[in-house]
Amino acid sequence: MKVKKYVADTMPEAMKQVRKELGTEAVILNSREVKKKRFLGLLTKQQIEVIAARDPQPHLSKKKVVMPNKKVESNEAYHERDDQHVLRELRQVKELLHHSAIGNFTYPADFQLAYNYLLEQEVDTEIATSIIDSVLHRQEDAEQHSSSYKSIISEVKQEIENRLKQVSFEGISYDKKLVYFVGPTGVGKTTTIAKVAANSKLNDHKKIAFITTDTYRIAAVEQLKTYAKILNVPVEVAYTEEDFQKAIEKFNTFDLIFVDTAGRNFRDEKYVKQMKQDTKSNLESDTYLVLSLTAKPRDISEIYDQFEEISIKEVILTKIDETSQFGSILNIALGKQIGIGYITNGQDVPEDLIYPSPKQLASFVMRSSDEA
Repeated sequence: MKVKKYVADTMPEAMKQVRKELGTEAVILNSREVKKKRFLGLLTKQQIEVIAARDPQPHLSKKKVVMPNKKVESNEAYHERDDQHVLRELRQVKELLHHSAIGNFTYPADFQLAYNYLLEQEVDTEIATSIIDSVLHRQEDAEQHSSSYKSIISEVKQEIENRLKQVSFEGISYDKKLVYFVGPTGVGKTTTIAKVAANSKLNDHKKIAFITTDTYRIAAVEQLKTYAKILNVPVEVAYTEEDFQKAIEKFNTFDLIFVDTAGRNFRDEKYVKQMKQDTKSNLESDTYLVLSLTAKPRDISEIYDQFEEISIKEVILTKIDETSQFGSILNIALGKQIGIGYITNGQDVPEDLIYPSPKQLASFVMRSSDEA
């Protein structure tokens, strides 16, 4: 879809410009009166501003009919698919009309739609702008003067994938014995530990153990004990620093010790400072920050900033199955330049655990772009 703005002294003159450049198939999206400054800005002249659009490949144009060899789809199915396509086009035109009415065009029409889609996915404005700028400049350098919305979306997806390749997707590497899981309340931290631990034991055949310092919630302790019983692995509850050190000594011969920490209000600085102290040990350790994708992007960013001083190896993103907006994936990975170790997509242990790749995460972010 090609969208252009025209300014003329009268509406007939503006329409003449539209027909000359866009042809008789053009559609007027918006028109309004504007004032143009003249001599030293003291005098103004009334003019007409018109926003017009034309699809370079109209979907309603006649096409050559080819007799298929296979069974032809029913008229009902064909019209349903066609109606969905038309509705999608109308939504795009409505969106363009809204932005043109408020003078909010930053990019050419189809690039603007792609940019708006990223914002709707709650991608940070700076990241979204940088991505679209890169795609637009690459096309300009290649002297591509016309690109469809579909091809632009494909390039945006590739740009996201390329950028994600710059961060880590390692997960548990087994080079350190002690692994801490930290994070705020309600992110599914204990269930996530069980999923990662089950993979270590069942798939990688490691000798593992659990320690929980989350003694604030009885339910959390019992939950971890239940998982430990199912996996047939030992678990220790550490009420004090002395308990914790004894547990580490007890599991000295194990390949990996998973530590479940207390989930508390991340805005409580005392809790974060205590967590920093708790994650110090004589053993080398890795710390994973567990975050929920159902949280607000701003909260996710603030949570990460609060825990950053703990020295986070990677983040684990939970509840991806409970949201339709995936912009926080980019905000964390690209905005904070931190790797993503795992993603969880359900409650089942150990099945609902994803080992993410740049291509997969780019697909998550852009999965609804065809409906934008």
